[in-house]
Amino acid sequence: MDTSPEGRHVPAADTGAGGTQAGFRAELDSKHYTVVDEDWAGGVPAQYGVAPRVRIGHSKWFNLLWLIPIGLVLLMVGIAVAKGIRGLPAVQDFMGRYPGTSELPDNAPVGFPAWLGWQHFLNLFFMIFIIRSGVTIMADHPRLYWTRHSTPGKEWFRIQKPVPTDPLYTAKQDSITLPNGVGLPGRRHSIGLARWWHLGIDTLWLLNGIIFYVLIFSTGQWLRLVPLRWDVFPNSISVAIQYLSLDWPVETGWVNYNSLQLLAYFITVFIAAPAALITGLGMSPALSTRFRAISSIFSIQVARSLHFLVLCWFILFIAIHVTLVVTTGALRNLNHMYASQDSESWTGFWIFAASMVVVIVCWVAATPFTYRHPRIVQKVGYALIGPAQRLFEHIDSKPGQYTEKDISPYFWHNGKYPETEEYNQLQAGNFAGYKLRINGLVDNPAELDLKQLRALPHHEQITQHFCIQGWSGVAKWGGVSMQTILDLAKPRPEAKWVVFYSFAAGPDGGIYYDAQPIEQMSYKLTMLAYDMNDEPLSFGHGAPLRLRNETQLGFKLVKWIKGIEFVEDFADVGGGLGGYNNDHEFFGYRQSI
Repeated sequence: MDTSPEGRHVPAADTGAGGTQAGFRAELDSKHYTVVDEDWAGGVPAQYGVAPRVRIGHSKWFNLLWLIPIGLVLLMVGIAVAKGIRGLPAVQDFMGRYPGTSELPDNAPVGFPAWLGWQHFLNLFFMIFIIRSGVTIMADHPRLYWTRHSTPGKEWFRIQKPVPTDPLYTAKQDSITLPNGVGLPGRRHSIGLARWWHLGIDTLWLLNGIIFYVLIFSTGQWLRLVPLRWDVFPNSISVAIQYLSLDWPVETGWVNYNSLQLLAYFITVFIAAPAALITGLGMSPALSTRFRAISSIFSIQVARSLHFLVLCWFILFIAIHVTLVVTTGALRNLNHMYASQDSESWTGFWIFAASMVVVIVCWVAATPFTYRHPRIVQKVGYALIGPAQRLFEHIDSKPGQYTEKDISPYFWHNGKYPETEEYNQLQAGNFAGYKLRINGLVDNPAELDLKQLRALPHHEQITQHFCIQGWSGVAKWGGVSMQTILDLAKPRPEAKWVVFYSFAAGPDGGIYYDAQPIEQMSYKLTMLAYDMNDEPLSFGHGAPLRLRNETQLGFKLVKWIKGIEFVEDFADVGGGLGGYNNDHEFFGYRQSI
């Protein structure tokens, strides 16, 4: 009995029926990968992106680095204006009526309890890893869109060069490298590990947030974070003038925040944090297919773009918050949050310093630990996110959400293309000699050529593709329903998994494969496609045959299929973890969200 990195007990797989299963398995790489080294993923070379750019109009791009000098100029102008108007009688009268702080109810608490300090530290600690891993995930497809179509040149934001004219350029080629101290991990196309960090720590951050909400409402601390009077807005303007004029307001955070602080904290706690959760769920393919009325408007790409903007808010808030903590009385401010006292002693500073040592050590160690022990990261990540993930993996997609007008003008290519002599000869002959071999735990093993496949009952669907890298696209697929294949092959009751084998080799060698739960093969939208958008499947998109299982992410939809095997389990197939990317790049065999 073996145990997978996702905590699943896997008995040895049956050798199958039909006597031919060993042929495909002999072409697999069965090495057990336990480290990320220079040869990992075929030794994918580093590739760095460009400065962030935002599209202006149809084809103009604005380099966001220009915001630094522009921001400095605007800040200097703002300071000059604030200093100039502060002496005006009307402004002085306004600031007299609105000094900058809105009154609190008489029952509002004073000070910061110790639990709030712990919550503050844990929030900081978790967000470091969430942000770093989130940036790595974004670097795997460094472009953002406002429509469900991920069309190059139509993105509104990118940190990568324009897509080259090469028609076979892949999404994996488009990924970029991040410095190890920034990304988690930083290595190019390490999204499998980044997702375990991101989704796993997300669960801890959400748990911490739930506890925080319960405590602030049960102790009355919410009164200090929610604007209760309309005068918070003119008071905020007054505070902004005071800050810009460099005659800063007196720090009274122990009793009451100034109105600008109050609005910033309210937005962060009650708008940005829930928005991070909602937009994160909006990027879930399983939820997108389940709640079609919402996802038809709030598409996965809109969710991804909004999720990024929430990240920008958090980073901006953290930068300004830390700056003001240091410059408006560091000792007193640190005592407030770390020592629960309103004094200028050094107690809060030393507690803060100790906490920063923990943060820095974990920050520095996270990426090298991930490279040395990726399976531990995978196991812990799955232990944290697995229970939630399993809630969505059996959602059956429904037909009819899209029509031909929804078909994407561009559909990214991906994967390592087949290069074997066997495939090249088949392609040169327009796949006239192609045979799909179906075997394993079935009563009726079969070999079907394309003519025979096309003679089976035709199945057609228009569906959206979700890549683990973040891009998506809608296409029309024509082919054979997997239910038809099940009816033809007659799998035995002990067959629990269906393994799809590809002509293409993976980056580390050995042919690409993936295992799918047999119950998903009877879903209406699970099929073998030989047509795409009313044309025979192209080379780049998986000719002559590819899998479509609309409840799974794109890396599981095997292209260039040459064989299908029904098995009791996949422990003896390849590396034994359910698929090539699971064996080699630490993806999970359960990746429904």
